[in-house]
Amino acid sequence: MALLGHSQRVTQIRGQLERLGPSRTPVLLQGESGTGKEVAARELFDAAPRGHFVPIDCGSLVGPLMESELFGHTRGAFTGAGEAKRGLIELANGGTAFFDEVGDLPLELQVKLLRVLQEREYRPVGSLQRVHVDIRIIAATHRDLQREVAAGRFREDLFHRLNVIRLTLPSLRERKEDIPLLVEHFLSTAGRPYTIDAEAMNAIMAYDWPGNVRELKNCIDRMVAFNSGPVLHFADLPTGVANNGQPPPMRAMAAGAAGGTGKGIADTGPAGLRTISVLSAQGGVLPLQEVERRAIEQALTYTHGDRTTAAHLLGIGRTTLYRKLKEYGYPSAVHSGDMTPSDFPPVA
Repeated sequence: MALLGHSQRVTQIRGQLERLGPSRTPVLLQGESGTGKEVAARELFDAAPRGHFVPIDCGSLVGPLMESELFGHTRGAFTGAGEAKRGLIELANGGTAFFDEVGDLPLELQVKLLRVLQEREYRPVGSLQRVHVDIRIIAATHRDLQREVAAGRFREDLFHRLNVIRLTLPSLRERKEDIPLLVEHFLSTAGRPYTIDAEAMNAIMAYDWPGNVRELKNCIDRMVAFNSGPVLHFADLPTGVANNGQPPPMRAMAAGAAGGTGKGIADTGPAGLRTISVLSAQGGVLPLQEVERRAIEQALTYTHGDRTTAAHLLGIGRTTLYRKLKEYGYPSAVHSGDMTPSDFPPVA
């Protein structure tokens, strides 16, 4: 997958990656998790492919065998080393090693990586011989490495070796104009034709996407998985995206369900069935379960039995609404079409 987008910042980064492709100079990619740092690293490699692209997850290099994973070992180097093993650095020889989340690399491995950068050599575990290596290093991190250096968690000399060329990938909230293109791309890989309606797209555009492109992809994958038709609707969105900036109809409906005027509503979180308690007109606090039941009934009456729209007004997904309908005595609603007021049990 290429680094998709028409925004000025993404266009600029793509141009820089293309120009840097033939170089063997280290590149440091910074950005929040999910912004596409590995995608950018692969695009940098693909601009002038040479050898292999070997991704190395620095967060997984923990425990007694971490040095062996990186540099390999000789036969008999330690208990259980029955055969010699090639390390990831050797696999990348002649090509590119991508150190993903290099800020998570333990200090004892940082000094060994520094030697690879400075001397172009390493020593496998258990060997007395140093091995020369021709390798390009691309590193990525969501951390502020300068702060990590100041805190003593990252070597300053290694930072300066990696920080020859630094590119910062923007968060998705900083380039929202790219979201429609990304959505279109994710839908095109779904295996069958899908479109997304305007209301769902508006909600997607309004959301800040703290998990960035990765979170957006997960959102689209989830919508496709739960939707049987070719059109994805607002009700198919994950609850966090759907409830973002949610208007207040649920609170108004809950107040009406309580028989009150809307005063005395205690909203303890995002809009949703389990986050509202309401004072009744008589001054008593209704149980949340009763507020839920009455709010669902009022929403379905208001929408003339349209469950998709009712779920939207209530700030919940359709699946949650179906489950609630069954819980509150509407078993036919799960399998039948739109409901009518006659389907509701009488209010106690």
